[in-house]
Amino acid sequence: MKRRILPHHISKHLVSSQFAMAKNFLKETRDRYDVIVIGSGLAGMTSANVLAKAGYSVLLLEHHYQLGGMATWFKRKGGHIFDISLHGFPHGMVKSCRKYWTPEIAESIVQLKGIRFENPQFSLQTTFDRKDFTRIITEQFKVPYETVDDFFATARKMNFFDDQETTTRELFEKFFPGRSDVVRLLMEPITYANGSTLEDPAITYGIVFSNFMSKGVFTFQGGTDALVNKMKAELIKNGVDLRIRALVEQIEVGPDRSVKAVHVNGKRIECGAILSNANIKSTIQKLVGPDHFDKEFMEEANAVRLNNSSCQVYIGLKPGEGFDNCGDLLFHSEHDGFDIEAMLSKEISSRTFSFYYPETRPGSDRWLVVSSTNARFEDWVNLSDEQYAKDKEDLCQSTLDCLEKYVPDIRQKLDWIEASTPKTFKHYTRHVEGASFGTKFEGLKVSQSLPEQIGGLFHAGSVGIIMSGWLGAVNYGVIVSNELDKYLTPSEATI
Repeated sequence: MKRRILPHHISKHLVSSQFAMAKNFLKETRDRYDVIVIGSGLAGMTSANVLAKAGYSVLLLEHHYQLGGMATWFKRKGGHIFDISLHGFPHGMVKSCRKYWTPEIAESIVQLKGIRFENPQFSLQTTFDRKDFTRIITEQFKVPYETVDDFFATARKMNFFDDQETTTRELFEKFFPGRSDVVRLLMEPITYANGSTLEDPAITYGIVFSNFMSKGVFTFQGGTDALVNKMKAELIKNGVDLRIRALVEQIEVGPDRSVKAVHVNGKRIECGAILSNANIKSTIQKLVGPDHFDKEFMEEANAVRLNNSSCQVYIGLKPGEGFDNCGDLLFHSEHDGFDIEAMLSKEISSRTFSFYYPETRPGSDRWLVVSSTNARFEDWVNLSDEQYAKDKEDLCQSTLDCLEKYVPDIRQKLDWIEASTPKTFKHYTRHVEGASFGTKFEGLKVSQSLPEQIGGLFHAGSVGIIMSGWLGAVNYGVIVSNELDKYLTPSEATI
């Protein structure tokens, strides 16, 4: 069994830094572009693609060695390819990919039909759509059909302009008072998907939940590597100048309070507009700097709360070794009732297992499992190196203990195991505090009002839990691209 539990990114980073110093990753870049996109998450890549097809010269800068942001993958010895986390999205992703990417990408999106829940309150499998959830809640949980139907209709009608004072907890109390089992079924998957809590605005839950309830959960057949490589090919085809290992140090703002250039790898490159796909707080506080903003805006930006982070355990089986179908996603918990504090605790009692079968990547003979748990950055950041390594080892072993309930001989079949933590996410994505799900809902307003503060500065990223996830990232990238296009060509929008 091969193992990589220690914080491997440290030594790799040193080697990578030396390599980056030896090679000029900005060789032959222009002195000026119409648009510079900072970061290659799905919002950044989609924005770059939309704007390039509209005729703009676009430079896409990514500090990492590959594209994708949180939608990415990595390889390990022995032929293992791991998606870095749970990747599931609503059916709307098909339409968005067909319209803003390619029909080939859209046609590779397939439904996950085996969504399982195993906890002290219930055990069930579902296709995770409105029809099946209605059946489960009425038949298994004995809730009247009229109540369930009214709940779904209410959630479906929610939009950005609705009351933001009502919390998700109050929404559930209205329809399912005292029913912690129903709340768990409805809430737990969304919390794993975007960090939602019962105290967040109800609209942030209702919109995301309704999107999934339309037709279920979907993913990309072939793996994230196939998806991102197809997107990369499309970006190059449309003329986007892609640059990896390109760390933006500063967004330069002129005396007229509009963007002038970026400073990247020590080089200054001018531009007409900038779209940041970085974390909204780091974009404002670090890349631009507080002196360029109104005092009231900075107070609002500083008050934006970060969402939580997460831990993953990556498990690869020996070539040809497999297991019986366990479903596609398994929400496992030993905790009695839905409890966000328990889900964030280092004393893990809840995990989501993503099972990857050979058909996930056609032509592969590999079975893989990725375990995801929500986590707090502060629980990991101040550990000594020795304690950090020990806690990662404990995370791996406790995950195997849990997985043995579903794959009894997992340790005998194991070929590779390693863990990532909030520190890992911070290192590779540069998200503030390793925030896997961006910011809380108030971050959306700050993101949208950024161009009112700095002319030509736009932001598209995970801001407000409505915008978390693959579909939200793609669509927000399109929305912001339209605004950027109007800024550069105010008399005639070309998108």
